[in-house]
Amino acid sequence: MIQHTLGIDISKDTFDVTLLVDGISQHHQFENCSIGYKHLSVWLRKNQAVQIHACMEATGQYGEKLAEYLYQQGQTVSVVNPHRIKAYANSKLRRNKTDKADSELIAQYCSREIPGKWSPPSASFRDLQALVRRLDDLQNNYQQESNRLQSGTTTLEVVEDLKDHLSYLQEKIAHIKQAIQEHIDANPELKRRQSLLVSIPGIGALTAAKVLGEVRDICEFNSSRQLAAYAGVTSRNFYSGTSVHKKSRISKMGNTNLRKALYMSAISAKKHNPIVRPFCQRLSASGKKPKEVICASIHKLLHLIYGILKSGVPFDPNFLIKRGFAS
Repeated sequence: MIQHTLGIDISKDTFDVTLLVDGISQHHQFENCSIGYKHLSVWLRKNQAVQIHACMEATGQYGEKLAEYLYQQGQTVSVVNPHRIKAYANSKLRRNKTDKADSELIAQYCSREIPGKWSPPSASFRDLQALVRRLDDLQNNYQQESNRLQSGTTTLEVVEDLKDHLSYLQEKIAHIKQAIQEHIDANPELKRRQSLLVSIPGIGALTAAKVLGEVRDICEFNSSRQLAAYAGVTSRNFYSGTSVHKKSRISKMGNTNLRKALYMSAISAKKHNPIVRPFCQRLSASGKKPKEVICASIHKLLHLIYGILKSGVPFDPNFLIKRGFAS
């Protein structure tokens, strides 16, 4: 049976699709709701597209329900990093950006690159991710309000309102933290993974929860380097000929939440982790700047996280060195 390619551009209220059939593209727009999904199925049948490979960008919650619907219909679904689509667009020298043009570009990318298959996350993972991201929102809000309070304002009503809001946010943060741990404790597999992660010096229970809320299954990664790339902490080098040697930087083309979750742990690990500490000391001695060392510490922690979750064995420097995860 012929598998057709469907490019999907998602927005809040609608989604645009482009179906590629024998090199000819057909476009349509649907409402981003359950009725729109059913209309999409009818439209696909009219165009004799029984089996499709649907592709969309990973743009948050707007596309999740549609991806799940298509998956449940037995279709192949890919959810790809938007940076990949952007790079493909640049390679095509594309100048126009409309919803229709974006869906066609995604369809062309899918047809050419054949991205990997997506499957829906488990309910336990989805709930944990929602909880840890809500905690991050609350903590960011708390920091913003704290900065406003310390900005020098003297208006009594404003000061009192800020203090009340900060107190309210503290209560909410404590409540969400408790809910996160209760959720993990109620799920034996999440509890097992958290216990493995907290065995790494520098990683506490909350950081472990945040990592587990962003990395749903370590088996989805073939290597620790893939995990580091997913977090966006692999280096980007710029060398050309013998004269152009720009400074290497981390890519940041990855999961921002995962990088942020490990930042403070990386600082702690730089001081106390028996594998990360000497590694960072060597970098500092070679002239690396403090921020570069911290980024390298995050990268090393991700290697350790991969090794421990993959092996199912708690932190042991000797074991990890033998397995090659600490090199």
